[in-house]
Amino acid sequence: MGLLEQITGPARLRTLTIAQTEQLAEEIREFLVQAVSRTGGHLGPNLGVVELTIAMHRVFSSPTDTFVFDTGHQSYVHKLLTGRQDFSRLRRHDGLSGYPSRAESEHDVVENSHASTALSWADGIAKANALKGALDRHVVAVIGDGALTGGMAWEAINNIADSTDERLVIVVNDNGRSYAPTIGGLAHHLDTLRTTRGYEQVLSWGKRTLKRSGLPGRVTYDALHGLKKGIKDVVAPQGMFEDLGLKYIGPVDGHDIAALERSLSAARAFGGPVLVHVMTEKGRGYSPAEQDVADRFHAVGQIHPETGLPVAPSRFGWTSVFADEIVAIGRRRPDVVAITAAMLNPVGLAPFQAEFPHRTFDVGIAEQHAVTSAAGMAFAGMHPVVAVYATFLNRAFDQVLMDVALHRAGVTFVLDRAGITGDDGASHNGMWDLAMLRIVPGLRLAAPRDEATLRSALRAAVDVDDAPTVVRYPKGSVGPDLAAIDELDGVDVLARHEPGDGELRRVLVVGIGSMAGTGLGLGEKLAALGLGCTVVSPTWVLPLPSALVKSAGEHDLVVTIEDGLADGGVGALVRERAAEAGVRTPVHTVGLPTAFLPHASREQVVEGNRLTVPDITADVLRILGI
Repeated sequence: MGLLEQITGPARLRTLTIAQTEQLAEEIREFLVQAVSRTGGHLGPNLGVVELTIAMHRVFSSPTDTFVFDTGHQSYVHKLLTGRQDFSRLRRHDGLSGYPSRAESEHDVVENSHASTALSWADGIAKANALKGALDRHVVAVIGDGALTGGMAWEAINNIADSTDERLVIVVNDNGRSYAPTIGGLAHHLDTLRTTRGYEQVLSWGKRTLKRSGLPGRVTYDALHGLKKGIKDVVAPQGMFEDLGLKYIGPVDGHDIAALERSLSAARAFGGPVLVHVMTEKGRGYSPAEQDVADRFHAVGQIHPETGLPVAPSRFGWTSVFADEIVAIGRRRPDVVAITAAMLNPVGLAPFQAEFPHRTFDVGIAEQHAVTSAAGMAFAGMHPVVAVYATFLNRAFDQVLMDVALHRAGVTFVLDRAGITGDDGASHNGMWDLAMLRIVPGLRLAAPRDEATLRSALRAAVDVDDAPTVVRYPKGSVGPDLAAIDELDGVDVLARHEPGDGELRRVLVVGIGSMAGTGLGLGEKLAALGLGCTVVSPTWVLPLPSALVKSAGEHDLVVTIEDGLADGGVGALVRERAAEAGVRTPVHTVGLPTAFLPHASREQVVEGNRLTVPDITADVLRILGI
């Protein structure tokens, strides 16, 4: 039996020798490569924090001491060390979550996998501990250098530094990367910390030099004082943290367990907020990841563990279509610029950056800044295209509303992974955007159904210079083009089925975006049952096309199908506008519930929430009394 199988909880871990912990680290790396290659998941981040997580659990006592991971995708090692070693269904229905989960373990606290939040969580927990007199409890927040580019993290640091009685340890996991190389002033500062000779080393050299100089004692004292002051910000730029009031320890080798334990023990004993700067290597110990400059191993699908190559090559996806079209637009439009928040490769902006490096801006994990900066660029004559995952636009809603829309700024938002994403769970499903953005005055939103409509929607969006525009599309591969057979005032008609003999009832099916194919399937099923049916798919759904309301009045039932919230979504808007126009046709809205959906495959989410053709057909027949 290996050491890993013997670790049923952190207490057993603390009985090991340093040599045994090093052996355990190797076993964990081998386990992660083999397990994640079968299921997919976040491989690189977890390989980088093996020794760090071991040291944390040996120095601190979870769950009495609280661990908070930012963003949580590096918690696989933590799961293993707290007794969760069945990774066979990782990120699958009824299996382990890819992020911390309170339902799984008392050792998990924060489930939200959006970045830059851990320090605020930790500050709140530490403040509560202090108020209750629980001074024997520590809070340990692990935050990457990438997440430190988010403004929320610095809001937290500003407050933490002013709370001298908090038993709080901030571990900066510095690997120089988030989804991609960390950018900005903070990254340059941490680079300096990594490469500059330590303060104590330089000070020791100065002391020896002064001692050999033979200068009088008072002169030597004054010279030494001046030396300390002079070198502090030159060779010890950790002064940035210490000047804020945070005790700084580091940089520490993040793959040396003994050194990590010494540093974390010193932080634990300090009695106030401490920042421990740990240098790690993302993908450590796995050659394909160590040699990968594009960070393909941050998150992987199923791969061959020996080579790191995908088991099944990815099909041409929505992101690739966007990547190709935005470059074509950039060639025609020198005023078009691209902005993203630490996701240049995942959202498909790498080709644009390669061709237009000076027109591409990666702002780090700072969605709020990205949106307001875009408003400023629009005012100054550019047309910004802000590309993020749909779930992350939630973080910048105020900026969309008050900085872009209020000022009628021509900014285009491209929302990747809109709708159901599934495997990453509640915080990554891009299901909130339609309901959230429909209340923004003047905003125009497109939900393309295929490659052709995505390309045309993107071209139309960047032509709007007096209002925000949004183009949303799902995760995964693009299906075949769904050609329109007709067009009604901007609404594409995909199919018409006349009613059967003796049947006078007609159903209007509205398939929104990626659910257009489901709409076509529903239309065929209803037609086979003798019902008349019109299937439409409006590419631009906000503001709602008036043709939808008019067409609703010509049918006996309207069925809307979307992969966003049913409450407050596009279907609900159809019902509202129809009622305002005096149209009495009932509207059946099919979409997702207002709930946090557990991790599962897209197909399981669709089936579990009755978004399948058979389920919707049954609902239609029930409503019509058939």
